[in-house]
Amino acid sequence: MGFVLIGVLLLLLKWQEVAPVAGWSWWLVLSPFAAAVLWWAWADASGYTQKRAMRSLDEKKAQRRERTLEALGQGEKQRRR
Repeated sequence: MGFVLIGVLLLLLKWQEVAPVAGWSWWLVLSPFAAAVLWWAWADASGYTQKRAMRSLDEKKAQRRERTLEALGQGEKQRRR
C-alpha cells in the first residue's frame, strides 16, 4: 500500500509540474507502481498474505474465546481469585 501511495503522490506532483518532480522521467515517477506489483506478486507467491490473514483470524478467535470465558465467569480474572 505504501508503494501505491508514493506512486500517487509522485504522479500528482508530476501532473501539477511541481519541482523537482516535474523534471523527472516518467519511468522514475511510475516506478513505485511497478514496485507495488512486484511486492504483491511476491507476497502472494510466498504465502505471506495468507499467513497474515490466518494470524489475524487466530487473534480474533482467541479474543472471542476469552470474552466468552469471561462472560461465563471462568476467565483469567476469575481464576486468580
